[in-house]
Amino acid sequence: MEIIIQISQFIMSLSLLIVLHELGHFIPAKLFKTKVEKFYLFFDWPFSIFKKKFGNTEYGIGILPLGGYVKIAGMIDESMDQDQLNKEPEEWEFRSKPTWQRLIIMVGGVTVNLILGFLIYIMMLFVWGDGYISNDKVPYGAHLSSPVYESYGFQDGDLIVEVGDEKIIEFGSAEKRILIDGERNIKIKRNQEIISLTLPENIIDELLKNKGAGILSELRIYNTIDSLIEGNNALNAGFEVGDSIVGINGLSIPFYRDFRNELQKHKSQEVEISFFRNNLLKTIKVNTNKNGTIGYFKSNKLERSVIEFKKYSIVEAIPSGIIKGNQILTNYVKSLSLIFNKEGAKQIGGFGSIGSMFSNTWDWQRFWAMTALLSIILAFMNILPIPALDGGHVMFLIYEMIAGKPPTDQFLTRAQVVGMVLLFSLLIYANGMDLYRFISG
Repeated sequence: MEIIIQISQFIMSLSLLIVLHELGHFIPAKLFKTKVEKFYLFFDWPFSIFKKKFGNTEYGIGILPLGGYVKIAGMIDESMDQDQLNKEPEEWEFRSKPTWQRLIIMVGGVTVNLILGFLIYIMMLFVWGDGYISNDKVPYGAHLSSPVYESYGFQDGDLIVEVGDEKIIEFGSAEKRILIDGERNIKIKRNQEIISLTLPENIIDELLKNKGAGILSELRIYNTIDSLIEGNNALNAGFEVGDSIVGINGLSIPFYRDFRNELQKHKSQEVEISFFRNNLLKTIKVNTNKNGTIGYFKSNKLERSVIEFKKYSIVEAIPSGIIKGNQILTNYVKSLSLIFNKEGAKQIGGFGSIGSMFSNTWDWQRFWAMTALLSIILAFMNILPIPALDGGHVMFLIYEMIAGKPPTDQFLTRAQVVGMVLLFSLLIYANGMDLYRFISG
């Protein structure tokens, strides 16, 4: 059921983005009295699931969920229909319209996706507000996401406080600057001491292998019992809510994750746990289960206390949403250089990777966050000057405006074929990597 919910959210988001993108082409085409022969969600090759004709336009849903399209009369596009091109241009055809009108038609889809992304971020700030973990409020540092970072000079409990010459405001944002902006000079806080580090270039490979987990991925918090699971060993042994666990079998382990990891070494065994209750140090012997747990939930009081949260009025949300959307776009553009890194190329994913980023429960906040992100990515990718994309058509229109004449239909057709081959090759590679990762685990 969870996978069905995840897939449903992905398809719903993708469908919304495709329909609105194509409307960005459709509406100006109609305004300029250009004939639109087809408007399709998904591709109707080899056939369509649904189709209905209204006026001169056939509306439908295709069987191949790789995108969508509007077929504009007199235009060389992905349909590769050249029958009209062998005839004299009609006044309602795309090729008969002034260059400026054709340019507006072509950039319409990208414009809609960009505006949509910004609009969603504005509404998210207005409805849900925005929260982040304040780096200044983290008292005990954070855990390393992988022991490999010890070789770069990090220790468990470190906190990155400065990258380049910029102070870190939001916990977890330091890694983005290291990865995307290429910063290598950092400062860390370790037991109230500030230490400078210069990171080597190959840390990018480790960050990419870590799939976005960062260097320091989890706050260190004390191990205080928030609630006990009925019928489990901790309750039966005599633990109480508020007990602060500080050790196991004589080892001093005050932080929750360290304690959890140590407990995993003692599955189905009796262990002696040290803890404070009412400022008095006590010990209790308790049996772990086969999963290496004893049956309690930790307190998240510290994690809640370090969160900075702000509600926005609609007036405040508008500029803040635009700024956030622009930051997302800028970071995405900068991150594209990582695909030329050997490890970065391995991280490229297709529909499976994108779909897995949606929640497996109906989480509307995450749904709209993902939709906004995909809308901005779709806008940028479509404006790239690659034949078969909107940016390719824009590139040839700009050439026409400068040269005073358009490229030949034969050239445009060949360019369209080359562009489609490139795009399908990338599509096959990306989804092939998803399949490889699924098979290899």
